[in-house]
Amino acid sequence: MARWLDAEWEHSDLSMVPRADRQFGSYRQYAPDLVTTRPLGMSRGTTQRATVAERAVRELGRGPGAQGLEGLSRFLLRSEAIASSLIEGIAPSPQQVALAELAQEEDVRGFSDQARLVANNITVLRRAGDDLASAEEIAVADIEALHRALLPEEKHHGLRRVQNWVGGSNWHPLSADYVPPPPELVPELMADLVEYMNGSVHAPLVQAGIVHAQFETIHPFTDGNGRVGRALIHTVLTRRGLTPSAILPVSLVLATLRRGYVDGLTAYRYSTSPDSPEAASAVAAWLDVFLDATTVAAEQARTFAGQVAELQREWEAKLADHRTAHGLREIPRTDSATYKLLRALPEIPILTARTAQRRLGVSFPPARAALEELAEAGILARRSVERGTTGYTATDVFSLVTHAERQLASTRWDTRITGPNRPVPAPPEG
Repeated sequence: MARWLDAEWEHSDLSMVPRADRQFGSYRQYAPDLVTTRPLGMSRGTTQRATVAERAVRELGRGPGAQGLEGLSRFLLRSEAIASSLIEGIAPSPQQVALAELAQEEDVRGFSDQARLVANNITVLRRAGDDLASAEEIAVADIEALHRALLPEEKHHGLRRVQNWVGGSNWHPLSADYVPPPPELVPELMADLVEYMNGSVHAPLVQAGIVHAQFETIHPFTDGNGRVGRALIHTVLTRRGLTPSAILPVSLVLATLRRGYVDGLTAYRYSTSPDSPEAASAVAAWLDVFLDATTVAAEQARTFAGQVAELQREWEAKLADHRTAHGLREIPRTDSATYKLLRALPEIPILTARTAQRRLGVSFPPARAALEELAEAGILARRSVERGTTGYTATDVFSLVTHAERQLASTRWDTRITGPNRPVPAPPEG
């Protein structure tokens, strides 16, 4: 049965502890139930929420905006990486992060260390997500590997062997907002969690919500639990086939609705029999928060996908005008480098001729010619990214992405009604 455990805190070494934090006393640790053996009886309201949320997510893969959403997935993932990192202050701009991503393939400059960190997290999350999503069976070691990849400079990898806590002092858990289970319980709880992840007893969104809440409740690592816990949401949804190609910005929505998110996780920590009405109500309270956030995330992602589709139509009109003015056929052939590049810009809005050559699978001359044609049409802007190397930037994409990130940080999902309530990029100029 889930329970609160009484424990006593005393410092093993006071030499490095500030005088004000040299405190001793009692505190409580939470030991949750195993999820594989806990019954889950959902109310009619929670079941309806799950149905609505799943329908909203599945509709993302259909309609005119579906292709645009796939292009936006990298930027939504970038925002997910920002939201779950330890970076303080204003996040690096989308342009900075895109340059840092380009630097993973080419020798370019002009971006910050924060942008490099976010770009690394994007790459890690994509690879890890693909690996975990396609694995026949997930093991605890796989989640530990994800943790190592996300926090390569972390001193303590693997499941924690010490007590950690959330909030309060850095030196003791006496004033903490929450104290996870003692380290000796973590291996069994994590083995139970991955067993649940490998099954399909519950609907995909319900499973993703429970996995996230249980992982955050266990808090199995000394640091980086937020990043890993958010990544596991996408792992479950991809493994279950709900979001095969696009990132759903659910944790960004949860970050914006932080009070409700924290309240939901707090409610999840019941201390009664797992088959009691109180336990069922506790789990339902969390799932209601998670499912509502998922529905909002799907609706917002669909809106952004439609905006990308509209942006591409504007590009096509610009290109048609340019080509007509130069005596060329209005629409390039669908197998041409120009056409392929135009369709790929939402996903790779900063690139060089070498990047275009690799991504399009063409030789260097047509890749460069396509970039120049789009630049002459006013779709791409030229910029120097390294000595002797020209970069081409789709600034419209960055304006759209910045707008999307700011919308997702508004509690009304509209910055004209309420402003962002967490750090976001500055509004685009113009």
